Amino acid sequence: MKIHDILFIGAGASALMAASHLEGHDVALVDVNPKIGSKLLISGGGKCNLTNRFATAQNYLGDEAFIASILSSFDASATLSFVKKNRLSLEERAHGQIFCANSAKELVSIFGRLTSYCTFYLGTKVLHIKKNDHFFVRTDKGEIFAKKVVVASGGLSYASIGASGIGYEIAQQFGHTLVTPAPALVGLTLQKEQFWMKELSGIALPITLQVEGKSFSENLLFAHKGISGPAVLSGSLYWKKGNITIDFLPHIKSIEAHFKQQSKKQIITALGLPRRLIKAFLDSVGIEDKVLSKLTPQEYKTIATLKTYTFAPAGNFGYTKAEVTRGGVCTEEIDVLSCESKKCKNLYFIGEVLDVTGELGGFNFQWAFASAYHLAKAIIV
Repeated sequence: MKIHDILFIGAGASALMAASHLEGHDVALVDVNPKIGSKLLISGGGKCNLTNRFATAQNYLGDEAFIASILSSFDASATLSFVKKNRLSLEERAHGQIFCANSAKELVSIFGRLTSYCTFYLGTKVLHIKKNDHFFVRTDKGEIFAKKVVVASGGLSYASIGASGIGYEIAQQFGHTLVTPAPALVGLTLQKEQFWMKELSGIALPITLQVEGKSFSENLLFAHKGISGPAVLSGSLYWKKGNITIDFLPHIKSIEAHFKQQSKKQIITALGLPRRLIKAFLDSVGIEDKVLSKLTPQEYKTIATLKTYTFAPAGNFGYTKAEVTRGGVCTEEIDVLSCESKKCKNLYFIGEVLDVTGELGGFNFQWAFASAYHLAKAIIV
């Protein structure tokens, strides 16, 4: 009976990074997909936003001290050094986002080369785990045995590439607490009062969104179901219930001063917003397009709400549209020095399955890589 030193459940970003640093051990990876790195391949339009130059613990939802400790052992500069050493061409975009210059296939190819010493059980679904002296992992293609098991199975987003709750099931089986998983980095649906936005599908514009003390200045995209775009996706990470506030006029510092300066212009041209947006908004509040100087005090006040448009979304677009899963294995029950379970010796959790979720822009892959390296370093010792 073959007993592997280390078995990774998952063959995605975190498992591949960890395995890349464990040569010399008998390492195996099991994944439901027929190929490694499935999420890496489809992320960022096929170019994979693999890290963010400015990543800190403040860019994540979760226990800040836990996150900071692990990020410090393998930060964005370490990720960049790792991929540059392996001759990956990079492309930097706004806000410190780092992508593969050509294709994510190159990154996955690097991981394939670095993990060529491993045993892979691909196209294989994990069904159940039990432990005696070692772990027995039952799959749809037989049993796999290992001394250590690392759960690197990700979250519930991207069911199209095999995402499942197996990591959460394993955690609960061994006595772990789950912070309730939910879709994150996802578009938000609208209440009836905001249905005027549905007429604007396809329009994108820069806005500032505020939610739970966080602020995001990026594009908003109006969609058939509601609102999306980078600002909304990042904001959705922190939104649970209650209000968000959108500044549709971030280019205007003072509404009062702007209205005085543009007083002879029609509303529809004075605010510097797409005409369709202004028209839909005016129709929704029952105001006719007119010269600014002819606005009543109440009409002025209503239009000024575009600077601080506050409402409660109805919900979100769900897992099928979510970039990641918020929530997961409670980090209070994970050893910050090794990512080992405090409930079960030789059982580890890394990556998205943990209750750590980053904002949009390369933060989640950075977390996957950092927690993976942190684990590998601990296992080597």
